[in-house]
Amino acid sequence: MKNLLTPLCVAALCFTSISGLLAQSIEDLLFDLPGVRFDALEKVPEGCEGAWELAFRQPIDHNNPEQGHFYQRVFLTHRSDDAPTVMVTEGYNRGRNYMSEIADLLDANQIIVEHRYFGESVPDSVDYNYLNIRQAAADLHNIREVLGAIYPENWVASGISKGGQTTIYYRYLYPEDVEVSVPYVAPINLHLEDTRIYDFLDTVGSDACRSGIAAVQRRILTDYDESALRLKWHAKGAGVTFGDYLTFEEAFEYAVLEYPFSFWQWGADCAEIPADPATAPLDTVMEHFLTVSGLDFFADESMDAYASHYVQCAVEFGYYSYQTEHLSGLLRALPEQPHPSAIFAPRDRSDIPEYDGGALAAEVMAWLETDGNRFIHIHGASDTWNATAFRPSAKQLRKLDARAYFLPGQDHAGARFKNLKEAERTEALGLIREWLDEN
Repeated sequence: MKNLLTPLCVAALCFTSISGLLAQSIEDLLFDLPGVRFDALEKVPEGCEGAWELAFRQPIDHNNPEQGHFYQRVFLTHRSDDAPTVMVTEGYNRGRNYMSEIADLLDANQIIVEHRYFGESVPDSVDYNYLNIRQAAADLHNIREVLGAIYPENWVASGISKGGQTTIYYRYLYPEDVEVSVPYVAPINLHLEDTRIYDFLDTVGSDACRSGIAAVQRRILTDYDESALRLKWHAKGAGVTFGDYLTFEEAFEYAVLEYPFSFWQWGADCAEIPADPATAPLDTVMEHFLTVSGLDFFADESMDAYASHYVQCAVEFGYYSYQTEHLSGLLRALPEQPHPSAIFAPRDRSDIPEYDGGALAAEVMAWLETDGNRFIHIHGASDTWNATAFRPSAKQLRKLDARAYFLPGQDHAGARFKNLKEAERTEALGLIREWLDEN
């Protein structure tokens, strides 16, 4: 089958689809790539010629390959030989193939890269000393180098949220790998407790909405025992457990503290907050609360799934904590000071390095301000993560060949090209195509 176009097979061409030929030619190329295993996917996105799941052999330590290796999960979708190539830089696990918004808009080939130490992309023995930004960026660079044999030019990197962070750091460390970078809703946190989050939560929305959010928190904690009892039954029904990371009481209080952050991150409706939460039926308040912030995020299963994420936050990315001043005297399991952190790195691990003090994040932020060219940044103006976004001034933008869009009324899920104003969408896509044509 590999030599499909030999003279012996010419007579059969009329029975073979063009898409089949193209898929076969890509497979021929994949066979020749070093350190790559692959399987064809049955489901191929519409308008594409083929899709494959790849396993890339990666060094655990790119600076010392003798440390061993692991296989990194990658999805490849092929549209055409002359299309640009979008590399989707994930921040977590990626268990299935899909077409990203930017790949569809550009009619591009696409490569999705699961982040190291997530999902299937995990060594047999996990050493967190090698889970860092530079190692993850080197993974992407290696994939770019290897797949460059098939797609030599016109590359775009794009990711969402933590994947958007990956996009930015990758470009900083390997500025020549891609022509264009499109991070969505990507924060750049400068401290373990980035207080810009507090500034955002203290000013976003209306006074009445913010007061309602705080009132919901106070009501749930004021009726602590009754609220906790309801949530215990809820957790039992959901089949989630506690104790490996947090006690039930700690998880309950964290969920209450998380409520304002999640409210704005995921675009909850101020009109859905119960009128006067202090006197509304507790069941009504709890029902609303569970649509915004739930216990499952703080359960053992979730903590295990996001362990690598929390390690990265604890070591380099920084993160956020929770304000408690307006809940004075109501917390039982968590301290009011210092503010409880939203980082839940695995305990009793000697291989988790100390926080770098935000040094690399500060470097990257300064680089974006002066040299962050050929970037399209997209953020939701109502999204909590907007608080720590790269926010160039008008003066900076005049010196940069880049754009930053903050979409009014859009949250973490709504900040996408499809929700840009038509003129902004036309401008952004025009710039991307112009930057690619310049290559």
